Amino acid sequence: MYLVVGLGNYPKEYDLTRHNIGFMCIDNFAQKYSADFRTETKFKADMASVTFNGEKLLLLKPLTYMNLSGEAIQKAAAFYKIEPQKTLVIYDDISLDLGKFRFRAEGSDGGHNGIKSIIQNLSTDKFPRLKIGIGPQPQNLKAETFVLQKFSLNQMATLNKVVTKSVEAIEDYIQLGLTEAQNKYNGINLGTLL
Repeated sequence: MYLVVGLGNYPKEYDLTRHNIGFMCIDNFAQKYSADFRTETKFKADMASVTFNGEKLLLLKPLTYMNLSGEAIQKAAAFYKIEPQKTLVIYDDISLDLGKFRFRAEGSDGGHNGIKSIIQNLSTDKFPRLKIGIGPQPQNLKAETFVLQKFSLNQMATLNKVVTKSVEAIEDYIQLGLTEAQNKYNGINLGTLL
């Protein structure tokens, strides 16, 4: 069993903001498999379930704000006895340009408050991540302002490609493992395909 987490902010006003790309990716994955999210108040999250490649995947979107994402993940992981190594977290990365992906096995929070919360709540930084580029950040904008902006109209074509490709990336991670997924996705740039 895997826990596949998309990070973002509720409520609706945050839809299509850069910080919510994790939600967009996990929503698209659920849609492909006709899985409906339901609110699980005991986990402070919306959850859905999918079977892929003989594995049960629990899809999770924390209902906490981004900075408290770890609370929901810790509760769900403890309840279902899912190890951190089988908890894939999908989130926005300001240091990567839109169109780029990066799988990582572990590491620091890199200044991302959602990841910081997860590391604190799981008491480890050893959990796989799929980082989705949302940059570049304009020099005149603070990071906290930039991540809460909506994608521009001319970025929507690339964004749609990214969200679609993220479904394949999750599937490949489950099917092929992290190393193969890293080899396949860490060098691609969908932004160059316009």
